[in-house]
Amino acid sequence: MNYIGSKSKSSPWIKEEVIKQVGEDLSEKIFCDLFAGTGIIGRTFKGRVKEVISNDMEYYSFVLNKNYIANTETIDNEKNLIDTLNNLPLLKSGFIYKNYCLGSGSDRQYFSDYNGQKIDTIRLAIKEWKEEKKINDKEYYFLLASLLESADKVANTASVYGAFLKHIKKTASQELLVKPACFTKDSNIHRVYNEDSNSLIYKISGDILYLDPPYNQRQYSANYHILNTISLYDDFIPKGKTGLREYTRSNYSKKREVHRSFEELIKNAQFEYIFLSYNNEGLMSQNEVQTIMQKYGNYQLSTKEYSRFRSDKIENRNHKANKTLEYLHILKK
Repeated sequence: MNYIGSKSKSSPWIKEEVIKQVGEDLSEKIFCDLFAGTGIIGRTFKGRVKEVISNDMEYYSFVLNKNYIANTETIDNEKNLIDTLNNLPLLKSGFIYKNYCLGSGSDRQYFSDYNGQKIDTIRLAIKEWKEEKKINDKEYYFLLASLLESADKVANTASVYGAFLKHIKKTASQELLVKPACFTKDSNIHRVYNEDSNSLIYKISGDILYLDPPYNQRQYSANYHILNTISLYDDFIPKGKTGLREYTRSNYSKKREVHRSFEELIKNAQFEYIFLSYNNEGLMSQNEVQTIMQKYGNYQLSTKEYSRFRSDKIENRNHKANKTLEYLHILKK
């Protein structure tokens, strides 16, 4: 999945830095990924640590991590479930088709008409199976995560869901085929939350806290609202040209709030090691982050240069550079 701020490329570097600070043997450590997104960092440490705690305010993230982090055992009838979903008789109209496909008269074209109908068909089947107890929680989140990732592959967008394309692009014209969202199997128990990070921090504790909050004013709720809508599949009236749903702006995306919220989080974190991913274009400067973190223990900084996520060139024209400097702020409380 193309994802703003994804740590798929930097996860080896982050793992290396964590091991350098904490030690090679993490088998008795509790690792928390507090702004989990698609869960790349939690997945990196799952299997190496005693427990992963994963959290994100976005519901699509909760769904993905309920599968990738919380699921640990084999799904015996995986192939049968996926095959059945892919071969269901197509519903002619459902929420996605009515509101996000051109053929319904919605004036929105996030998916081809066929794929919109297929998303509705599959999502309603998953909902029905859950309500009728034909599938358990583990299977429910596995199937829902599989649908999210497969639908994302045929979305008619440049990369994020802040806007749709005027014409159906080649990948969006291909038929949606649900593929399994495979997860790492292990013998441990992991926790996944869907809460405000600054509230959750009072309820959890552990050894390693990894933070990857929003860097700027861009809202994940707006950029990935379709994924939230498929996940929740609730009834609401989509707003505006892009069919947005109601959402709450993160304090980490507000210039007037970010410093207070960040310091509150660091102060109340009951973790010995804290690692913060940020970059040189964030609302907080490197010096501002350092000033806050070093109040609470021993501070270090590691840096790495990366190519900019390509949608930035469209969404944020104030930054023309092709490269961005990624910071990993390190605190031993």
